[in-house]
Amino acid sequence: MKSPDKKCWPVLVEYDQEHLRRIAMPLGGIGTGTVSLGGRGDLRDWEIVNRPAKGFSPRFTFFALNLQLPGGQSITRAIEGPVEPVDYEGAAGSNVPNHGLPRFRHCRFLAAYPFGQVLLSDPEVPVDVRLEAFNPLVPGDAEVSGLPVAVLRFVLTNNSEECLSASVCGNVNNFIGTDGSQGAPCKNVNEFRSATDQPSLSGILMRSVGVSPQAEQFGTMALTTLAASGISCRTAWANLSWGDTLLDYWDDFSEDGRLEDRDSGGVDAPMASLAVNVDLAPGETQSVTFLLAWHFPNRMTWTPRTHESEQTHESEAKKGEEEKPADCCGANAVCDPNRVGNYYTTQYKDAYNVAVRVASELPRLESETLEWVRAFCESDLPQVVKESALFNLSTFRTQTCFRTEDGRFFGWEGCHDRVGCCPGSCTHVWNYEQATAFLFGELACSMRDTEFTHATRDDGLMSFRTHLPLDRATESGLAAADGQMGCLMKLYRDWQLSGDDEMLRRFWPKARKSLEFCWAPGGWDANKDGVMEGCQHNTMDVEYFGPNPQMGAWYLGALRAAEEMAGYLGDATFADTCRDLFESGRQWMDTHLFNGEYYEHEIRPPKDETCIAPGLQPGYGAANLADPELQLGAGCLVDQLVGQFLSHVCGLGYLLDEQNVRQTLRSILRYNSKENLYGHFNHLRSFALNEESALLMATYPRGRRPRRPFPYYNEVMTGFEYSTAVHTLYEGMIDEGVAAIAAIRSRYDGNKRNPFDEAECGHHYARAMASWGAVLALTGFRYSGVTQTIEFAAASQPTRWFWSNGYACGLCEQEPAPDHINVTLTVFHGSLKLRRIVLTQVGSAEVDISEGLTAGRSLQLRVSLQESEP
Repeated sequence: MKSPDKKCWPVLVEYDQEHLRRIAMPLGGIGTGTVSLGGRGDLRDWEIVNRPAKGFSPRFTFFALNLQLPGGQSITRAIEGPVEPVDYEGAAGSNVPNHGLPRFRHCRFLAAYPFGQVLLSDPEVPVDVRLEAFNPLVPGDAEVSGLPVAVLRFVLTNNSEECLSASVCGNVNNFIGTDGSQGAPCKNVNEFRSATDQPSLSGILMRSVGVSPQAEQFGTMALTTLAASGISCRTAWANLSWGDTLLDYWDDFSEDGRLEDRDSGGVDAPMASLAVNVDLAPGETQSVTFLLAWHFPNRMTWTPRTHESEQTHESEAKKGEEEKPADCCGANAVCDPNRVGNYYTTQYKDAYNVAVRVASELPRLESETLEWVRAFCESDLPQVVKESALFNLSTFRTQTCFRTEDGRFFGWEGCHDRVGCCPGSCTHVWNYEQATAFLFGELACSMRDTEFTHATRDDGLMSFRTHLPLDRATESGLAAADGQMGCLMKLYRDWQLSGDDEMLRRFWPKARKSLEFCWAPGGWDANKDGVMEGCQHNTMDVEYFGPNPQMGAWYLGALRAAEEMAGYLGDATFADTCRDLFESGRQWMDTHLFNGEYYEHEIRPPKDETCIAPGLQPGYGAANLADPELQLGAGCLVDQLVGQFLSHVCGLGYLLDEQNVRQTLRSILRYNSKENLYGHFNHLRSFALNEESALLMATYPRGRRPRRPFPYYNEVMTGFEYSTAVHTLYEGMIDEGVAAIAAIRSRYDGNKRNPFDEAECGHHYARAMASWGAVLALTGFRYSGVTQTIEFAAASQPTRWFWSNGYACGLCEQEPAPDHINVTLTVFHGSLKLRRIVLTQVGSAEVDISEGLTAGRSLQLRVSLQESEP
């Protein structure tokens, strides 16, 4: 099998035939759902209908190749690699979709997300196939990165010495009406179309006349091609018994590589088939491109109303019905109190309209995606750092994330097989990930808007799970200590990245209230001493009682962030209060919680429930307040200093004693790191097993383990591992941090687990996008739109680093000389306002590009080597 031209598409990781079974690379846009490209080239997990659908592969959906050879011989293959032996057995034989189709014998998978390539060859087939699949992804451009389409390009190479006729055929079942677990197709129809304003686009629109337009599963799909000629199609397959429906198709396509239409006999879910024929000279390579598009507008809330609440809502709604216009929900929307809709469907009429518009822009979309992905892959960073950061971006595209019709960005924690897992853009989970802010700043700011404008009450309690629609945002009335404090730090981060002073002023009143909420009677820091002692619900899904490093560090980080924001806005008194509490709290924690190796949790039971402010005890944790169970206690917690990790990202400095921080990380690596797990007992979920290396959530090297520690203490979860690994990198412990990341990615090797699905409480877990933090740590990247300053670590040798601030992205190149460093800063996309560039601990240079360094432009400057405070 020939290797691909790597000048065309970058390749970061190559998977051989022994490491393909678990690969499922999501194809789709941010907030659109996805269909996944399987390791052998199949399309699986059709999760485009507003909810997860692991394992959903619509019947008879596959691509096929037919070759017409001289002498009348015909060869037909599914464009997939072989079924693996482990999938041979089942009650009725193999359970693999379309298991009886002949396939290519040899297969490899090449990836540099969002680009996936499947290389197929067979000694009995004179044509090699390279399937190239992607969806546009451009940092700083959520619109381009939010297209509901999968681009599938089949590159055919004739290895024979004879002219061949080759046909590629896509087959998709019109399953509109079901999402893989709920609903059913009803009177679905397929129709062939040619776009009048896009002559090179033809294909089949799949729609339904029987599925209710109000159904969550209502929508359209389209299978189209960019081919200008050689097109044939079927808008239905024959409805025959005993599997002869597939037989009739196979015989028809194998006869001459062209299709003749059939009568479906009135089936509710007709097949759509689209074939393109090309002639191949000896040694010639040609490509055939398909666009698979979708449009499902009726996303429902993750917190549906109960029957009783619906009745209340209806009575309230009647008060304003007279003022409500007839088309209040829009021409294609549904007046359903549980409907939140999809932003992407407001941008297109239907799926065919998606294909038309993507087709006209495809060269540009592919070029812009390639430019930054290639630069990222060629950056001078460890391979596993690039892999973990890039591949986890696929989570943006999955059903973990969505955008409501107004464009706001929301996220589950992850996805179960059929439903989302843990709703509400859970603050204590989304605190960890860094990809949104540094790649799509507008989406990150929309999350801050939701948190402070809608989810924070007038008394400062921020609901850590936001109910939808937004007029119900605070319904839970429950606060999480880590989630609320982390949101304050993220507000500071996102203000700095955006330089949006107006945003800060708009959010500041509620932000201040959310910090003051700590000091309420029965609150987290009721005695206002800079230390959290109260009932602290947190990301371990329990409540800690008493001072502990995890909540304490988040609190210190929030105090520092609030100090900076208050000072900038002229609220000097509040800034001083925050500083005083910060100094008091850090001193107390270093003195009383640090045991010489790491920080411990001092358990302080409350006197009774009356000592706990309302909204602080969701009821997931201790049943006995006099002797609370499910505590951390004397454990060495893997992410006990996660607040310090985010503080480094934000540039807020050390929250605790610098030496204590580094010693704590050394202790975590010493006590929590396991070379293998053969002897490890775990009573809950297993995300690492047997020979695999990992960082445990907590250990008790000094004994004193509570009889019932917090639930997850024996588990392994990648998001927590990343936060610690990235923090380790920030502290200069490079080998240790990279080794921890390498241990994670070795578990996601395509054979054991899917490289594009790091699970925690569900698939595609948001916390794992903390992996982008390693890019920030190793490059030293920070950007302030407030001061228009960009910062990098100083390189000691010629270095190329990709950078992104959420609004623009590009490349930083450094060429060290004896007394200076030459820096070339290039912008690929967006516009970068810049007055100063800093090379950490080396020096800085002033520039004057306050109007913005725009896409395609470069700036060259010289930074003299001198001691300089950035």
